Amino acid sequence: MGFFSGTISYSRFRIPGYRPGDFGEEFLERLAAMGMGSQKVATKDGVNIGWIAGDHILDKGFQLEKNIINETLSFALRVDVNRLPSDLLRAYTAEELEALAGANPSGRPSKRQRKEAKEAAQARLEAEAKDGRFLKRKMIPVLWDGASGEVYFGSSSVTMIDRFVDHFEATFGKKVVPVTAGSLAFQLAETAGMPRGVEDAEPSAFLPGKSPGEVSWMPDGECRDFMGNEFLVWLWYQLDGGSDEIKLSDGTSAALLLTKSMNLECPRGQTGRQSVHSEGPTRMPEAYRALLEGKWPRKVGMIIVRHQEQYEFQFSAEIMSIGSLKLPATEESEERARLDERVNQLRAFLETMDLLYEAFISRRIVATQWKKDLGKMQKWVARQGEEEKEE
Repeated sequence: MGFFSGTISYSRFRIPGYRPGDFGEEFLERLAAMGMGSQKVATKDGVNIGWIAGDHILDKGFQLEKNIINETLSFALRVDVNRLPSDLLRAYTAEELEALAGANPSGRPSKRQRKEAKEAAQARLEAEAKDGRFLKRKMIPVLWDGASGEVYFGSSSVTMIDRFVDHFEATFGKKVVPVTAGSLAFQLAETAGMPRGVEDAEPSAFLPGKSPGEVSWMPDGECRDFMGNEFLVWLWYQLDGGSDEIKLSDGTSAALLLTKSMNLECPRGQTGRQSVHSEGPTRMPEAYRALLEGKWPRKVGMIIVRHQEQYEFQFSAEIMSIGSLKLPATEESEERARLDERVNQLRAFLETMDLLYEAFISRRIVATQWKKDLGKMQKWVARQGEEEKEE
């Protein structure tokens, strides 16, 4: 199943007001009732969705011992869509046109005949599609952690997320909301008793005199997801200072490396985008030039080591989604123990990421502290510009 083998990719959600509890038969019955095997749900765009048990794309057998592992409920969303081949549609249209225009003195089809040919070709193709020959099936894994109340959905596609959220709420009667950089910042700030630190936050000007103002990829002025971008700039600054370790609030530390790739974009929507691919992308001249142009990192590859456990993954700043996460290899030989350990490893990774983000937020929400940090970061950026001129 998706979260129990290979690499992991997910978007993160929480259930407001959730109380930890045990999963049982009732949950499996709800999944089956809204499953692909017994009830297809047709969305507005004609796509059919439903839950499956997750072993494979045709798996409809929900079972306690298979789907409930270490206080998590594991299942998958299946999405079925008929993708009618455009080249075949054009071919059928051409055949219909030839037949309709054959009796015309000019040999050319009229406007009405063109419309009729297109409609006839579409109907012919849709009739052929009824036997499933053009059906595309996709399985997206889901993991609901009963201990934390968080739900992990194996896609960052906005369309897929919308389908998942609607179907989850219809199945369980529980609202799910995304965990983003802004929402997690609010959560951490409230825990620290400083929610105003996030409410009053404005996008930081890492280049003096070049305030980003409104961030082009933020949906509205109330959104604070830009803190995810600032988090990546802060990490870059920390690592460029010579230390690869970030001290965490629980007394541990995390060794960190930004690796393989970094995508940057101008928050003002003026200087475009820059992608840097290298084992050390933040050390590349292109990355520094992008920073000097006012671009912010939006996605980056990371390696984190904590408690002697290494995690490698892709991190998307605003939505805090994780891609291609490699968890440490487990030494468990017994299958059930291996699955239990896999859940523990994922929880350990999530804890590490939250503590790392908290290390940033704890400074970001204190105005005097952030003013001091931002001043140092502005000097750091300016220094890169001076070095660029010298070269």
